[in-house]
Amino acid sequence: MDPARLMRFVLEMRQAGITDARVLSALERTPRSDYAPAHLEGLAMDDVGLPLAHAQTMTKPSLIGRMVTALDVQPGDHVLEVGTGSGFQAAVLSQLANRVTTLERHRDLCAEARARIGAARLMRVFAHCADGAEGWADEAPYDRIIVNAAVEEVPPVLRAHLKLDGVLVANVGGRLVCIRNDQVADLGPLNLQPLMRGVAEAGDSAG
Repeated sequence: MDPARLMRFVLEMRQAGITDARVLSALERTPRSDYAPAHLEGLAMDDVGLPLAHAQTMTKPSLIGRMVTALDVQPGDHVLEVGTGSGFQAAVLSQLANRVTTLERHRDLCAEARARIGAARLMRVFAHCADGAEGWADEAPYDRIIVNAAVEEVPPVLRAHLKLDGVLVANVGGRLVCIRNDQVADLGPLNLQPLMRGVAEAGDSAG
């Protein structure tokens, strides 16, 4: 990684309002180019979303920084992530948490993310192909849950998977919300793709 480019990346994150030192460090220490599609590697360190298969998007880093800051991950936490995508955000979360369980409905995206996570030797990140709205009961409850998709309301199963005093961050009704102890904090407008149900069939291009 070009040190000058990395420095510019961190500066861009600060200018975008990401000021939490731990989150900035996690973004800095996770090479986004390792998770971007190969033909878009040259754009990986820019603050832009990148297209993935099945009309999915690799979320732009400043938005990841905003959501992860709201999640307030602590070193001993077990995080459930809904929507693995490229695996980049799971890798960022692994710098902050004790364990990350991440769910992806597209089998090929899940396999590719799992390969990237393995190549990075992130031994505490576990990717599963699953319907994110149904969570992952095998390891519930979770200290933190983050939903990388838009919902009209948080799926009840995910709320049930959250520990007492846990934190859930999601895009609800076009707003970034943070839920803790049934208290909902509105953190401003947010635009993500809708959460789709079920495990996608091969060739399914839906989100």
